[in-house]
Amino acid sequence: MLCDLRSSFSIVAGSALPVVAGVGGSKPERLAEERPRIGVLALQGAFREHLRMLAELGAPAREVRVPGDLEGLEGLVIPGGESTTMGLLMETGGLLAPLREFVVKHPVLGTCAGLIMLARETVDGEQPLLGVMDVTVRRNAFGRQNRSFEGSVELSLNPDSCEGFHGIFIRAPWVERAGPDVEVIARLDDRIVGVRQDRMIGVAFHPELGHDTRLHAYFLESVAAVRR
Repeated sequence: MLCDLRSSFSIVAGSALPVVAGVGGSKPERLAEERPRIGVLALQGAFREHLRMLAELGAPAREVRVPGDLEGLEGLVIPGGESTTMGLLMETGGLLAPLREFVVKHPVLGTCAGLIMLARETVDGEQPLLGVMDVTVRRNAFGRQNRSFEGSVELSLNPDSCEGFHGIFIRAPWVERAGPDVEVIARLDDRIVGVRQDRMIGVAFHPELGHDTRLHAYFLESVAAVRR
């Protein structure tokens, strides 16, 4: 368990989502003015939902489909989708090597399949991976499509805070092993569903399908921090 959530969040009237003071609760005006150059991998999956959420935060993003689309970007989102298909499309499109080079130098947020793509290895089958994060993941760990669910995640983006986050899990993975340089930032019960290593963040759930912008705001703040 990362934290005791019994007093860490409150419920807004008319909403079932936990709202926590602190991280990214409102549109960051400074980021809106600076217009960070963000890309969203758009080979397949839920990339449009990430584009929408980033635009709401004042950071319209570019779709990344070919290596040249990475030029000039300051951060990248790798969305959920079907990780095997995504990996094969990266491979056939000549994106694997450029993406590996990009994500070790720039902030990146990977959600669901994006977490799988960042991982060094999976425990259930071979597939193309970026292999840049020292974690081992289990694909479809919570079950197939018909076992999709929503749950309260313990989220700790900062060392002195622990917050509730409404997680949407669709054919979601979990992290079976995290290396010594990997920080666990999210758990669901006793399962690791969020990790951070250097400038990389990976979560097993889909923040882009909900209304809570804190993870995306935190990602944008990490891009701004690199600028400074």
